[in-house]
Amino acid sequence: MNLFKNQSKNWSEIKANDSWALFKIMAEFVDGYEKMSMIGPCVSFFGSARTPSEDPQYQLTVDIAEAVVKSGLGVITGGGPGIMEAANLGAKKAGGTSVGLNINLPMEQKYNDYIDDDKLMNFEYFFVRKVMFIKYSQGFVVMPGGLGTLDELFEALTLIQTEKIKKFPILLVGKEYWNGLLDWIKGVLLKEHKIDPDDLNLIHVVESKEEVIEQLHKFYKQEYFKPNF
Repeated sequence: MNLFKNQSKNWSEIKANDSWALFKIMAEFVDGYEKMSMIGPCVSFFGSARTPSEDPQYQLTVDIAEAVVKSGLGVITGGGPGIMEAANLGAKKAGGTSVGLNINLPMEQKYNDYIDDDKLMNFEYFFVRKVMFIKYSQGFVVMPGGLGTLDELFEALTLIQTEKIKKFPILLVGKEYWNGLLDWIKGVLLKEHKIDPDDLNLIHVVESKEEVIEQLHKFYKQEYFKPNF
């Protein structure tokens, strides 16, 4: 049985379109590199776009972002609502760098109002956007979130584990939210020898803005700020 005999698409045309897409991808990389290389040391914030402003996690994110800026770093987010908005708001309140890497989605994600006018970027491709998060970030602050948050978290962990990028602080905020995931990693992945014990040292679970700043300072007493890759 030929599964493709009823296909009506012209495969040569598809391959040609794929080739032309390279130019659009290159343009996103070039534009991103040019703009992001000017921003200075920053911390990327991740978390749910569905977190409302009345949620305690929203205000905690604002407070952490303010503290990060006051410590001398800027803030990078995905540019959207929820936790992303809270982090950009905190950066604005502290008078610091507030970057938004917005993604074009079918449901038309709208960027938030707290991004610096010259630091809003729109992306078509998730993988280009993720490079910008990692290459120009000196740490990840990961608030409670969903699949997108987990994707970005495990992307960074994998790149550090495989030594494709240098190590940087990865801070999970909220023990109640993240301990279940860490219990599974320790009880299943580690127990079945799918990861090394040292891999657990890549993650720090924290509860407060003070702990976030403490971990950032502790790491960068021994390291220099530099782009990754």
